[in-house]
Amino acid sequence: MAQGVVVGILGLGTVGSGVIRILTGHQQELQHQTGCPISAKKILVRDKTKPRDLNIENLTLTENAEDILHDSEIDVIIEVMGGIEESHHYILQSLRSGKHVVTANKDVMALHGTELLREAEENGCYLLYEASVAGGIPVIRGITEGLASDRISQMMGIVNGTTNYILTKMAQEERDYEEVLAEAQELGFAESDPTSDVEGLDAARKIAILARLGFSMNVELADVEVKGITNVTTEDMEYCEQLGYTLKLIGLAKRTDERVELTVQPMLLPNDHPLASVQDEYNAVYVHGEAVGETMFYGPGAGSLPTATAIVSDLVAVVKNIRLGTGGNSNSRPLHSKALQANEEVESKYFIRLHVKDQTGTFDDLSSLFKEEDVGFDKLLQWPLEDENDPKSEVVIVTHLTNRAAYERIYKELENMDVVLDVKSSYRVEGGQVS
Repeated sequence: MAQGVVVGILGLGTVGSGVIRILTGHQQELQHQTGCPISAKKILVRDKTKPRDLNIENLTLTENAEDILHDSEIDVIIEVMGGIEESHHYILQSLRSGKHVVTANKDVMALHGTELLREAEENGCYLLYEASVAGGIPVIRGITEGLASDRISQMMGIVNGTTNYILTKMAQEERDYEEVLAEAQELGFAESDPTSDVEGLDAARKIAILARLGFSMNVELADVEVKGITNVTTEDMEYCEQLGYTLKLIGLAKRTDERVELTVQPMLLPNDHPLASVQDEYNAVYVHGEAVGETMFYGPGAGSLPTATAIVSDLVAVVKNIRLGTGGNSNSRPLHSKALQANEEVESKYFIRLHVKDQTGTFDDLSSLFKEEDVGFDKLLQWPLEDENDPKSEVVIVTHLTNRAAYERIYKELENMDVVLDVKSSYRVEGGQVS
C-alpha cells in the first residue's frame, strides 16, 4: 500500500466532528480517490476531558497547538476552530513549517487571504478553503477549476442561511422579523448574537473571497458595501409579492469594463429569477461567465457534514497533489489591479416606499423630483391611509434603471420634502425586469 498522509486537526466542534466521521467512515472511498490512506493523528481541543459522542480511540487530543504544528509526521493541517487572530497565527505557522492547510475560516480568508496565499506559494504549500463559502456547495472549486477558462462578469448569491431562513418565513407566513429571528435561534439556525448574520457581515466576507477569486483582483472586505435585514418589514414583503418580486439578502460582485462593484444588501428579485426560489437555510450562488453564460451552485450552506464534505474534498485535492509532487498555490497573486466602480457607474432599479400628504400637488412634486434626475417610474402603487386628523397616503415606486449617485440624491431630497412624511423603506431591484 502507498505511504499514507497524516492529518492534524485544529478544533473538534460541529465541523471538526464531521471531518472525523467522514475520514473514518469513508476511508475506502478516500483511498480509491487518492491512492493512499489518510489518517488523522492529533486534534486540538479546549478540554481533553469533555465527553464526546465520537469514536476517537486512536487519536491524540491535545490542548496545545504546538503539539500539532511541530509534529514532523503531520503533512496537512485542517483548521476548523474558528476565530480570527489565533487561527491566522496557526495557519501562518503551519505554512511556514511546510505543512499544507485546509480551512473553513471565512473570516481569516476574507481579512488575510492574500497574505496567506502568498505565504503558501512561497513555501510550496497548498492552502485550500472551499468550505469558507457556502458550506458544502463546491462554488470555489467551480470558479477556480470548472470556469477557469472563462471570464467571469458577475457573481450574485444567497450565501447566508440564517438570513434566508428569516426572510423565507417572513414572506411565507407573514410574521415579523423579531419573531422569526427568535425561532431561528431556537432551531439553531441563528446564533445567540446574530449580528454577523443579520447585519450582512458574514455574507460580505464570503463575497470578498469570491470576488478575489473570480476577478483575480485584490479586493478587501472594506470594499464591500454592506446593509443587513433588521429593518425589513412584513409590509415590504407584501408589496414585493404584489409587484412580482421576492426579497432576499444578496451578495453581489459585478465587473463592468475592468471595474468592480461589491455589495451585500436586501434586494428585490423577479419571482422567476433562479435565486428567488431558494428557500429556508439553503444557499445558492449564481455565476455569469462571458463564454458559459449563466450557471448556479445550490445546496446546504452550513452544517456539520455538508461543511465537512467540502473540507475533506479539499484534503483529497491536497493529497493528490502531494502524490504528484506538485508545488503549492500558484495563482495567489492577483492578475488585475483593484478598480472599484464609482456611484455614477453602478446602475440598478430601486424600490422605495413612502408616506406622503394626501393633498393636491403631492404627486406632481414627487414626479418633478424624479424628472430632475431623469429617473422614470417602472411601477407605481398608491393607497390612502386611515387617519382622519392627518390625511396621508402610502406610495410605492419601482424606478427605471438609474445610477446610484442619482438615486442617492433623490433619496436625500425625499427625506427633506414637505409633502413626504416618512421614507419607510428602500431596496435595490436586481435580476432583470418583471413582465
